[in-house]
Amino acid sequence: MRNFLLFILLSTAVWKGYAQQDNTAFRAYLYNNEYDVYLRINFYDQDVTIPGQELYGELPGYLGKKNNSFCWVITSCKVESEKKATLQLINDFGSEDLTATLTRKNDSIYVLRQGDGNPIKVPSKGKWQKLPKTIELKRR
Repeated sequence: MRNFLLFILLSTAVWKGYAQQDNTAFRAYLYNNEYDVYLRINFYDQDVTIPGQELYGELPGYLGKKNNSFCWVITSCKVESEKKATLQLINDFGSEDLTATLTRKNDSIYVLRQGDGNPIKVPSKGKWQKLPKTIELKRR
């Protein structure tokens, strides 16, 4: 009986460990050095706040530009699988929006693919720069 209880306790601990590991794919800081953009996301707890823009409250995440306060806010997300999530984004002015997918290629590489809506534009050297429809991001 004692061995059986020990087996149950260990099995439960191992199972909880696996369940917690599954919730890390879309909790990350991802960046792209070519365009100086990054994604700060937590699609599970949806508790990300944008520095200097706390007015938005807690969110699934945002796409930011390094050395700039401009961002695209992730207003909602749906984790489709451990490798794919669908996102709804708006710019921080609220004037443009789009649907996108974020796909995990492996543990360190993600692909953001823009779908329906406005293209993502970010400030760059005093002008607006459109990001490509598909962009690779690395996990830090």
